[in-house]
Amino acid sequence: MSDTALRTEASPVPTRTAEATTAKRTPLLTTALLAAVGGAAIYLAPLAAVWRMAWPYGLLFLALGATQLGTAAGALARPVPRRLLLAATTALVVVALWVLTRLAGVLPGPDPWMPGNSVIGFTDYVCAALESVAVAGLAGVVVLGPRPRRRLWRATATAAVAPLTLVVLLGSFVGAAAASDGLAGAGFPAGAVEPSNLPAGQRSTVEYCRPDGVPLAMDLYMPPAAARTGRPMPVAVYVHGGGTILGDRRTTGLGATLANHEGALFTPMRRQLNARGFMVASIDYRMPPGAPWPASIRDAKCAVRFLRAHAAGLGIDAGRIGAWGGSGGGQLASLLGLARQGAGFDGGQYLDQSSAVQAVVDMFGPADLNDFDDAPPFIRLCLAIGVGDSVETRRAMSPNTYVTANAPPFLVLHGDRDENVFPRHSFGLAERLRAASVPTTLIEVHGTGHSLDTPGQRPSPQQLTDTVTAFFVNTLG
Repeated sequence: MSDTALRTEASPVPTRTAEATTAKRTPLLTTALLAAVGGAAIYLAPLAAVWRMAWPYGLLFLALGATQLGTAAGALARPVPRRLLLAATTALVVVALWVLTRLAGVLPGPDPWMPGNSVIGFTDYVCAALESVAVAGLAGVVVLGPRPRRRLWRATATAAVAPLTLVVLLGSFVGAAAASDGLAGAGFPAGAVEPSNLPAGQRSTVEYCRPDGVPLAMDLYMPPAAARTGRPMPVAVYVHGGGTILGDRRTTGLGATLANHEGALFTPMRRQLNARGFMVASIDYRMPPGAPWPASIRDAKCAVRFLRAHAAGLGIDAGRIGAWGGSGGGQLASLLGLARQGAGFDGGQYLDQSSAVQAVVDMFGPADLNDFDDAPPFIRLCLAIGVGDSVETRRAMSPNTYVTANAPPFLVLHGDRDENVFPRHSFGLAERLRAASVPTTLIEVHGTGHSLDTPGQRPSPQQLTDTVTAFFVNTLG
């Protein structure tokens, strides 16, 4: 027998070992696992709020999160096909749950994704997108199988996946940060509010309404004892801004930054109004696209009805309620003053009470949602996400649509350098109000953009704060 034959006979038969079927830790695998963990972080961050809102969904999210983090860790430790497919299946279950609850609406109970949307109205979409990336990426790793570590292949793969990795990291970070606030207000008692529970000079938080099972929070800033006159107090309701899809009522955190409370002079206004004996109420509301229009104005109107329903317990005057807000908050404040019961925005709790307000301060709010063709791309994107392209929907959201002679007094303020909402919105609204014989004051603020707190502007932030306070005192006080 020849040496060649001996060598052939001695050659072992190739077998598929566990090592041979183990996938390499490629950029695609890393990105897919990061997406899975990022998606899990988004729906786990507001878990406490989800649990208080609907404990079965809270339990389901907890189980899904533990399973997803465990399978992702297992796939990273030993990326064999079975573990990769298990991690992909878990991510697919999350996507399926999102479709059934958000898009199809076939599962019962309140929307479990709403707590994650309390700061950014589309956080759940970010979560679903990350989970979809995880499914596709993990399945792709299994299909591709082990590949030799050729430098050219690795360099090409890294260059192709690197941008996606950055997007996944950004989406995971922003989504988790936004969802971490949860739905503020979940778990607060919805019963009668008594003055003894609201100490003078402090902030108290109450649940004001629960539309579709979703609890909404209101911060009540009480005036100091020295400012109380013994009479029922007037109220100023503050509605935060944020391009219709961003922000919350909180004064710190990501939501506060997105809401631009500083631009609406919230803190100095609140202090001066409290000092003049006003109670200030700051509200959260549901935002699109998670809660499509008209959820936001329905919530704002429910907040006003809540205050009237509990006027005796809160010590407030139900006939002296005003509203103010900046940007999207200015739009909603204007709608509180203009869109009466016939507009169809009243629904839910406390329907025996009126949602009308007796004074409005509109700070650089949009008056015509169909007039944004020349707005910056980011503003048009926000409107496209939160409103869509329907001309009728945008008209229904526009304060200009509802101007009538029985509207309350208006104070309208706008910066002359505003390129997000052009000053023509406020000028046009003021012109319509005056034509309808509505008492209207328009102030153009020179040297500022989409804000009223720019150093060097004229009138100054302090002068505007004094002006707005005087307006509320004259109309309500």
